[in-house]
Amino acid sequence: MNRALGSLGLAMRAGRVESGAETCDKLIKAGAAYLILIDAGASPASQKALTDACAYHSVPYRLIPAGELGRAIGKSGRMAAAITDRAFAARLRALLEDAAKQSID
Repeated sequence: MNRALGSLGLAMRAGRVESGAETCDKLIKAGAAYLILIDAGASPASQKALTDACAYHSVPYRLIPAGELGRAIGKSGRMAAAITDRAFAARLRALLEDAAKQSID
């Protein structure tokens, strides 16, 4: 998970991450988001709204452990982030899947 969060920080510094639930919702609907990251500490209503939008617009999303999203992007309290670059999104998805497999083992 640390490698994925480190890559998320790199994407943020590169200007390829937008944060905030409303911003993410707009990017999903505009087709400008390639991956949505949702903090597990977000309210159930916020999580449902984002996951429903992602499902409708075929945008992949991942849940991040509570509190880690804001820490990784350097903006505490953020509950959602959109990756706006296809290559960064693909890399993050791969790293998050590897982290999930390792936590199962």
